Amino acid sequence: MAARWNLCRRNSMVNFELRRDRILLRFGDKKTEWVIEPRYWRNPTIAITFLFVLPLFVQLWPNILTMITTANLYAAIAIPLALQMLGTARVNFGPQLYLGLGGYTAALLNLHWGWTPGETFVAVIIVCSAVALLLSPTTWIAKGLYFSLITLILPLTFLDVTYIWGDLFRGEVGLTGMSPLLTLPKVTWNYLAYYYLSLILMLLYLLICDRIVRSRLGVNLAAINENEDVARMMGVNVDRYKVFYYVFPSVLTGIVGWFIVHTFRTFAGVTYLPLEFMIKILIIVLVGGRAFLYGAIPGAYLVSIIEDSLRSLGPINYFVFPLVLIALIVFLPRGEGLWGLYRKRRPRDYFPKLHVRRE
Repeated sequence: MAARWNLCRRNSMVNFELRRDRILLRFGDKKTEWVIEPRYWRNPTIAITFLFVLPLFVQLWPNILTMITTANLYAAIAIPLALQMLGTARVNFGPQLYLGLGGYTAALLNLHWGWTPGETFVAVIIVCSAVALLLSPTTWIAKGLYFSLITLILPLTFLDVTYIWGDLFRGEVGLTGMSPLLTLPKVTWNYLAYYYLSLILMLLYLLICDRIVRSRLGVNLAAINENEDVARMMGVNVDRYKVFYYVFPSVLTGIVGWFIVHTFRTFAGVTYLPLEFMIKILIIVLVGGRAFLYGAIPGAYLVSIIEDSLRSLGPINYFVFPLVLIALIVFLPRGEGLWGLYRKRRPRDYFPKLHVRRE
């Protein structure tokens, strides 16, 4: 069953035909055909619909709304990190550095200068871009373990700075009272609005990073990730691409910090800069599937649910939570995680593609 639209333009006929599994577009004798098979869009559509409907069933429990909002933000940090790991062929142990830069930039400008969330958004992009550009040479100067150690030390150094300049950063207490993105009449409406905003942010990151991976940039990304020397022999400017794949995900992470500031209206370096937070994000990437963009979402939700469930155990939670995460990494497919399980079950659904054939 198909729907057809005909449009006459001078002496040529334009025919648009929408079928169940394909789109046909004819310009006179020329034909362009897009094959969109249901197996490529059915499961993602179901998953996205579920995420949009989910808060309607848990809106009476603000703690659950906060948990799933936090899961969206975890995924929004893990997705750029997975892209960065692919593009630089390096493991970044300090993505929270740019989360802290974005958060503190937005908070300080809003509190001390009265900047609006829109103005702080632009400032966060500028600051994170400048710092990332300054540190980007480490992607080709420092190799292997040395790069990981550098990225591990930087956020911890920034955390020390927040204690040294406690009058500015407020140390362990953190900054509070920033301007909210939205102010709705009911508290529940605010929780729902921030959940949907975090969901849109996460899906937007997934869309952008996915399009990059599937573009010409993604071809060069695969070459760099496979073998840098071979990529250079093929004419790929490895250093330039590494700068892009380091700076762009860093800016995306900084924007998440901005979102946290204007959503929860509080920001403390002791929450987001320590080693424990980095381990949590890295485990989300590993549980979802190492460097698999889609796997970051189920990984983030699983880690958030486990973290929230174990809080009832009290102080012992800090001992049990890491053990549970380690068990997940051990028993899930090595390097593939949750997304690897899905790919093995439905291998043809793994990389949805839009096939274009022109005649």
